[in-house]
Amino acid sequence: MKLLEAQRTIATALMRPSRQSKSEAAALIKPNDRLTSFERLEIYSRSYWARLIDSLRDDFPGLLAILDAKTFERLAQAYLRDHPSTSFTLRDLGSKLEGWLMAHPQFAGTNHDLAMDMVRLEWAHIVAFDSLSVKALAREDLAELKPGLILGLQPYISLLTIQYPVDDFRVKINSGKRPSKSLKPESGYLAIHRLDSVVHYKRLKIEEYRLLKAFSGRCSMRNALLCAIEPAAMPDVLRTIETSFAGWAQFGWLTVATTPKRGVIL
Repeated sequence: MKLLEAQRTIATALMRPSRQSKSEAAALIKPNDRLTSFERLEIYSRSYWARLIDSLRDDFPGLLAILDAKTFERLAQAYLRDHPSTSFTLRDLGSKLEGWLMAHPQFAGTNHDLAMDMVRLEWAHIVAFDSLSVKALAREDLAELKPGLILGLQPYISLLTIQYPVDDFRVKINSGKRPSKSLKPESGYLAIHRLDSVVHYKRLKIEEYRLLKAFSGRCSMRNALLCAIEPAAMPDVLRTIETSFAGWAQFGWLTVATTPKRGVIL
């Protein structure tokens, strides 16, 4: 067996969720005077999987706090069996957790909706931290906005609807506190973004959420306003929206898109 083939074979054995048999281990690695082939391979295999689970703990501390440690570890092990790491970076490890947990609610503890809110928030946190940034619409450009101008949002921004105040919960965890798991339902709208390399959670009014959602699909100013605001409420809401636009421009959220994107769901 050539070196490259041997390396790939051993890597596959280490990264496989199921345990290796003793005969497989003997074919891959030699024993020494203290450990069998199986024991030597098992050391590396357990270290690898422990590192993956530690990475999920680091990326989803809010979910860990909502669940207990044992429940979280069962969830992590089951998730990694279905979705082992396939990326060169551990940053992507939890990218499929939301969809997986939706399909496997038995791993979410006693409150599936709360766990789902937290998973969405924490994945959005990861996206906000290191996703691409493009040229933003400058604040002075707001005076020249035209109804047909197609706007977009920075790729690092996520817009969420929540049933529980998971943003407050996660902020407390970030500050080293241990918040109570007994969260009362409190629906709302969130923008998860970054500013000066720090991730922030910003509460939105429903009209702001709808407008930003339209822009996330690369929508014209005219169509975004028609989708986001009821005609009867337009005069009153527009004053609020003007203030919101100034804030979004200051944060660097808005971009100029070249073409519209179809299929936007508000």
